[in-house]
Amino acid sequence: MTQREAIYPAGRHALYDEHEYSAAIKSGDLLFVSGQVGSRADGTPEPDFAQQVRLAFENLKATLAAAGATLDDIVDVTSFHTDPEKQFDTILAIKHEVFNTKPYPNWTAIGVNWLAGFDFEIKVIARIPAAK
Repeated sequence: MTQREAIYPAGRHALYDEHEYSAAIKSGDLLFVSGQVGSRADGTPEPDFAQQVRLAFENLKATLAAAGATLDDIVDVTSFHTDPEKQFDTILAIKHEVFNTKPYPNWTAIGVNWLAGFDFEIKVIARIPAAK
């Protein structure tokens, strides 16, 4: 049986401890990243929506990096949106900035009515590259 290993980005471990979950779990060469939101260092939401989405991606990149992975290693994306119809254009523009080269990861977007004060959340599964 493969052991699971908790992964945390630098400087954010206390936020995960407070809410009792891991930023990501490494299992074999797979990384299952918990939903990343546009939270500032103190855990509060970034109020500007576009900046909140960009910050969610920055937090995602930090979590991936802690496991030795990058955005290019992502194979599956699920995102959650509090108002998809109004937010879609902003999210698509930022998504294009982040994932601008084919092949793109597969992506499922889900509309929700509550994200604990946030308006966007992204969770992923990535394959961790073999050590060189």
